[in-house]
Parts: sequence; C-alpha cells; structure tokens
Amino acid sequence: MRKSILVAAALGAMLFGAVAQARSGSLEARIDVGSQTMTVSRQGQVLYRWKVSTARKGYVTPRGTYRPQRLHRMWYSKKYDNSPMPYSVFYHGGYAIHGTGAVKQLGRPASHGCVRLNTTHAAAFYALVREVGMSNTRIVVTN
Repeated sequence: MRKSILVAAALGAMLFGAVAQARSGSLEARIDVGSQTMTVSRQGQVLYRWKVSTARKGYVTPRGTYRPQRLHRMWYSKKYDNSPMPYSVFYHGGYAIHGTGAVKQLGRPASHGCVRLNTTHAAAFYALVREVGMSNTRIVVTN
C-alpha cells in the first residue's frame, strides 16, 4: 500500500512538472520586415510589440520559421568590425536578434541582416528565451 502511494505521488509530481513546463513554453517572436516590428507572444498572448531594424538595401534578413540556435549575453561581430551585439539570440547561422545602440534607426531598415532592437527589449526577449528554452521558442520572419 505504501509503495502504491509513493508511486502515485511520483507520477503526480511528474505530471505537475510537465504541465508547469508546458505553461512556461510556447514563445514566439514574429518579425514583420514590412512594418519593421517584432511581436513577442507567449502561449498565444501578445506580451510586447517593438520597433526593429532589419536589413538595409544590399543586405538580406532571411525569411522563414526558426528556433534559436545559441544565446550570448554579449557577442562581438567577427564580420563587422567587432560590433557589439548584446543579448544575442542566434536563429539562422550568423543571423541574430540583438540589442543596438542605434535606437534612432529603429523602425526602418538599417542592419546588415540581423534583427536589431532596443537593448532593453533585447534583454527582455533574451530572458524569456532562457526561461522557456530554445526548443519552446519560435522565430518567424515575414515580409
């Protein structure tokens, strides 16, 4: 009898953990290149809508649906003069969502292809991705 109670308690704890994990998941960042905005939703509920800068003329921000590949609290671009990329969420090779100091350019194309946003917003997004996990995060880049 005691063993049955322990097994039931263990199964209940595992089920509760799975439910808690599912609630924390399902994060989506939807980047609309046309409107230069990023909408962050969790469990289908919009949390944030921020101005961004994507690729300027001569460069491209790849369209598609991705999962984060790696996170870096601070990254320096090896390709573009060691430029700082705070709170980087890399999602497609060298392309990332990251903070920028060039906040006056937000809302219009200005990058070499990455998705730039206000560093405070980048920190918030980075923290959410860490919280829910990369496998529970989806990044969608559309026109």
